[in-house]
Amino acid sequence: MKNRSFLSFLFLAVSAASAGDWPRFRGPSADGRVTETQVPLRWSATENIAWKTDLPGPGSSSPIVSAGRVFVTCWSGYGLNREQPGEMTALKRHALCLDRRDGRILWNIPVPDPAPDTPYQGPYLPQHGYASSTPVSDGTNVFFFLGKSGVFAFTRDGKKLWQANVGTNHHDWGTGASPILYKDLVIVNAAMESDTLFALRKNTGQVVWKVSGLARAWNTPALVNAGGAEPELVVALQGRLRAFNPSTGQELWNCRAIAAAELCPSIVAHQGVIYLLGHPAGQAMAVRAGGHGDVTTTHVVWRLNKGSNVSSPVYHDGHLYFANDSRAVLYCVKAASGEVVWEQPLQPKPDKIYASPVLVGNQLCFVTRNRGAFIVAAQPEFKLLANNPPLDASAFNGSPAVSDGQMFLRSERAVYCLGKK
Repeated sequence: MKNRSFLSFLFLAVSAASAGDWPRFRGPSADGRVTETQVPLRWSATENIAWKTDLPGPGSSSPIVSAGRVFVTCWSGYGLNREQPGEMTALKRHALCLDRRDGRILWNIPVPDPAPDTPYQGPYLPQHGYASSTPVSDGTNVFFFLGKSGVFAFTRDGKKLWQANVGTNHHDWGTGASPILYKDLVIVNAAMESDTLFALRKNTGQVVWKVSGLARAWNTPALVNAGGAEPELVVALQGRLRAFNPSTGQELWNCRAIAAAELCPSIVAHQGVIYLLGHPAGQAMAVRAGGHGDVTTTHVVWRLNKGSNVSSPVYHDGHLYFANDSRAVLYCVKAASGEVVWEQPLQPKPDKIYASPVLVGNQLCFVTRNRGAFIVAAQPEFKLLANNPPLDASAFNGSPAVSDGQMFLRSERAVYCLGKK
């Protein structure tokens, strides 16, 4: 009965959006897996482009698709190049809505930055900029996390419903976690803004609960089925994995985890086992969900000195697939044991991989920053199926969205709809 309660929640959550929607970061199941198979995985500047829409500024967030509309973010006014970044007071983040049929911009709402932000300099922030959090929609309204500017709720027609402040701290690496929905809550990892995990009332923006102590966590929170009446809300922090009751914020358990300076990849879970990546040199681990208190000695399944610093993994048919973002190496690992099945460098070598892969049928799509997309067979023997060229000369940091036979990509310049018009 407890499992049935959680499965009912999942059914209602998916049913709230239109069939085929991609309403949040990494899709309706939050793990990059696509149920439909008639999705274009071959494209070029002259092939399989349904439409292209130039954006008013760069960004690294992923597009989402909900109720016939595409939502995405970008920024403008400052930090458009390193040599002459301009005046920080001119920085604006944009919430955008496009018509999914033709890419026409239906509304564009600029939001000024409320206070001095991280300067556009150094080796880190210019890699992704000021608009890296992917929006989330319930099919009726859409919710944007715009860093220090706050969390915003709009109707699908662009009417502002509310705005909530979740902190104004800033970090040299910027912010990147995306909001998620649970029942009537919007859950936001504001680790960079206030070291705090927030649950906001979906219709008012009122704080329902908050938990402090979220040091150096750039990942999007995940809901994991551990067999209880409610899922567990899991967030990876520097050196620790923490799980909470999503309705109350009460901590359920914690586990000593990857001691990286930053935790950017979002976790995936399968049958109650959580898979976590992190660390620039590459680390991975598997942890059983559930339990109470510190479960380090009882729930860790395996650890591995391979992993990713930014891009999240995909689970498929007993294997975990991921890309080491800085080395541009792809991995296939046995999910049960952490044994490496294959390890394959990409050629030509990309300049990092920030996007998280999607799985379409038995094919994986890895979007790189500057070398296009590598299509790889999801199987225990490495097979490169295609290397689609980049569609423009800017960086592609956003993860793909898939909806009704079309794939949506974003670069720092544009949003692309791939497939039939």
